Amino acid sequence: MNLLAHAQEQARRFNEDEAVQHELERLQFLRRLFGSGLPRQKEILDDLDWQNAVRSRRQTRAISLPLP
Repeated sequence: MNLLAHAQEQARRFNEDEAVQHELERLQFLRRLFGSGLPRQKEILDDLDWQNAVRSRRQTRAISLPLP
């Protein structure tokens, strides 16, 4: 992989990670705004917020072999 492609891939990953983090913070803010229930539920809801943020902000990539 050439140097430019490597730098672009690192920048893409950084931007994607930032988008996930911002989405997580937004989801947690909304949950705090509307109230969260029991403290034990907070861990479960944090995990669900993380999964939702990743699902909505990360790109799904597929790797395949070239067809003949």
